[in-house]
Amino acid sequence: MLNKVQVPRISDAVAATLERRILEGSLKPGDRLPPERELAADLGVSRPSLREAIQKLASKGMVQSKQGGGTFVTDALESSFFDPWQEMMGSYPNLREDMLEFRRMIEGQAAEWAAERATDADLQRLGQAFSALQATFLHDNTEQRSDADIAFHQAIGDASHNVLIGHLSAALLRLMHDNIRLNLGELKMVPAASKLLMSQHAAIHNAIVEKKPQAARSAAETHIDFVRETLAQTLRSVARRETAERRLSTDFSTS
Repeated sequence: MLNKVQVPRISDAVAATLERRILEGSLKPGDRLPPERELAADLGVSRPSLREAIQKLASKGMVQSKQGGGTFVTDALESSFFDPWQEMMGSYPNLREDMLEFRRMIEGQAAEWAAERATDADLQRLGQAFSALQATFLHDNTEQRSDADIAFHQAIGDASHNVLIGHLSAALLRLMHDNIRLNLGELKMVPAASKLLMSQHAAIHNAIVEKKPQAARSAAETHIDFVRETLAQTLRSVARRETAERRLSTDFSTS
């Protein structure tokens, strides 16, 4: 006897559609889903089917509903990687070097694949991120600059069209956020450092736009090598200042 054809439930199909959007980065952690009526119309399904689909995603921890505040995408795909490493980064500073080494590998590959695979929409988004990053170098705001820097590199990760690289890049950039801000703050005191950073970002951007995979990888790796060296110098500089301040306070307390 023939088995009956299994017809998928509409809610399962809707859940799969939303899950795919989260995986590919169309819906990012913190994004609020459109209102129920609007999203149901967009997907061409009934509101009860949509509610059931959202409940399925909520049971996986991928979305979270807030009372009276809508439904939001969680960071479940990244937090399992991010949380334990964030705590250890504070306890073991040497992990920063390993993180940057890993970031060099990930971002070099991401830039190469972005140069091969980026669509017109990817290039438009990358161009917007690059323009926003350029604009921050006109102002003395380290927080804005670090946020724009992260957004630029994340756009490259997404343009690689590898979901693991996209989400790992996001987790790594979150881990390195404080270091990126510290590094940018210290570099403001180094002559020509800002121009050098922008030229590195421009080299990555141009290689991707011009569809030159190896040049894109090389530019990304060169940039991370520069970040690694300047971060090491930054940490040494901070340690020297802290030592000098402790000596100064000790001198005053004993005088």
